[in-house]
Amino acid sequence: MRIVDLRLRFFKIPLSGELAWGRASRMAALEHALVEVELEDGAVGRGEIAIRPTIYGETKESVLGALRYLKPGLLGRRADDEAGIAEVLRRLPGNLATKGGLDLALWSARAAAAGVPLKKLLPPEKDRVAVAYILGLGDEEAVLADAAFAYSRGVRVFKVKVGRDLAADTRRLEALRERFPDARLYADANETLSPEEAPRYLEAWRELGLFYVEEPVPIEEVRARAALRAKGILPLIADDSAFTLRDLKRELALDTFDVLNVKPARSGFTESLEMLALARQRGKRTMVGSQAFSSYGAYHALLLALRSAVTEPSELAFHLKAEGGFFPFPPIREGYVYARDLPEEAFDEEAFARYALRSSTSL
Repeated sequence: MRIVDLRLRFFKIPLSGELAWGRASRMAALEHALVEVELEDGAVGRGEIAIRPTIYGETKESVLGALRYLKPGLLGRRADDEAGIAEVLRRLPGNLATKGGLDLALWSARAAAAGVPLKKLLPPEKDRVAVAYILGLGDEEAVLADAAFAYSRGVRVFKVKVGRDLAADTRRLEALRERFPDARLYADANETLSPEEAPRYLEAWRELGLFYVEEPVPIEEVRARAALRAKGILPLIADDSAFTLRDLKRELALDTFDVLNVKPARSGFTESLEMLALARQRGKRTMVGSQAFSSYGAYHALLLALRSAVTEPSELAFHLKAEGGFFPFPPIREGYVYARDLPEEAFDEEAFARYALRSSTSL
């Protein structure tokens, strides 16, 4: 079980259409990485790193540098030494996506060493989870076409990016409601609203039938976020304001949200499980986000979403937008993914090679 090597492998998968969010962020391809953890018995675990400069401030170069920094403290440790590994990771306060992917890889390595699939270490606690698909900002017809594609693949919940233009948002949401009357919609404003205008936006979205909204106000506006939540216009989702367990404890103390969006892309399995447990203990609802993972990372997020603490639709369908992949994510059936459809987990090296940018990078 001792760690003998770390490797990094970059890959790129084009998207069928660009995703736009927030004030200026755009993405036309998944340009991510796999971190591989090799153990002394030859077992290898893998975790996807979502390289997202505009969210976590991480680039390919910083991911490489962070893993090189962490490697000496990890080599020789047992992969199941959670306390020791946590101590090493604390030496690097930032680099959340790098550490999140590394934690996923460590869980995968432990499963491989035990000769069992990862789903045996994280067994489903319920039989299904509702799935949400992210619709970006953009031309109304393009958004409707994207929604129609996802709907045809079984999606019945849409997370709609909003916040740049209330009138345009309203038209787009009304069109979605008309075209897909049985679908459920909620909004993600990505911190684009001011405290003064937020109530007006939320009231308009409530009238359109949305059932909650994610991060409407900048996270530094702590008092305004708490006050907005107290108004009870729409339930608020904490995402950017609760990246880590430490963040979550602050937000719980201030009572700023109703639903917690946990993303293993930045908190791995270990801290994500702690966050879900704490939120549940404090009476909060929870969902899981995949941070636009490929189907491989989305599968890891799915294992977390099948925990009993997860109460809401989870963002597990973004990989449908990717033009390819290297892992068979289970089908979405009338809005749900079912535990009975979980696949086996053999890594497909040949499939991955189609998207790899280069051979594994030495650390």
